[in-house]
Amino acid sequence: MLLSPKYNFLFVHIAKTGGTSVRAALQGLRWKDPLYLPMFICSRLSHLTGHRIGTKFPRHSKIILAKESLPAEFFDQLFKFAFVRNPWDLQVSSFHHIRRERPRLMQGVDDFETFLKWKFDSERPYQYHIDTSIESQSDYLIDLHGNIIVDFIGRYENLHDDFITACEKIGIATRKIPHKRKATDRKKDYRKYYTDATAELVAEHFKRDIELLGYNFDPE
Repeated sequence: MLLSPKYNFLFVHIAKTGGTSVRAALQGLRWKDPLYLPMFICSRLSHLTGHRIGTKFPRHSKIILAKESLPAEFFDQLFKFAFVRNPWDLQVSSFHHIRRERPRLMQGVDDFETFLKWKFDSERPYQYHIDTSIESQSDYLIDLHGNIIVDFIGRYENLHDDFITACEKIGIATRKIPHKRKATDRKKDYRKYYTDATAELVAEHFKRDIELLGYNFDPE
């Protein structure tokens, strides 16, 4: 989550949706914020205490944390936005990301089908980097009553154009969005990774996201 009091925006960073690139593009604005120094100090103190003093929004926080933590009048006037991604494509991205950057977590997991069955196994021990990307994306966007409380939802599939829209709504000049963590070891078309059974596995697990965000296995 990225908060800017000066520019009045709150970016909700959902894992594997291009959020690292969005953060990189907006990061420079924080240095111009009069509150950046105390925010930075609080962030470092949070790290030093093992995040036991509640002075930092974690990177992948849900928006309800900000709503419940910030003064209501301040939260309401923020421009709140997030990016989402096709759930089937997101799981392919997750597979390659974890295999590339945290291979120790995937001992004995040799292919995508095994990965999905292992990942969705309710008996598997919790692992942050695995479980973040099996959470519903919609959970990051809603209040305690299930209402969407972000002002703008961009799509990974239209990242650059939707980021331009976000910049316009924030009221800043369009900033170049870098391509961070670009995968070079995956097929471009996520559909080639799936069988009917594994596609249905993702469809069932992310049913709420698919309905709320309007995604399909085959893009229209």
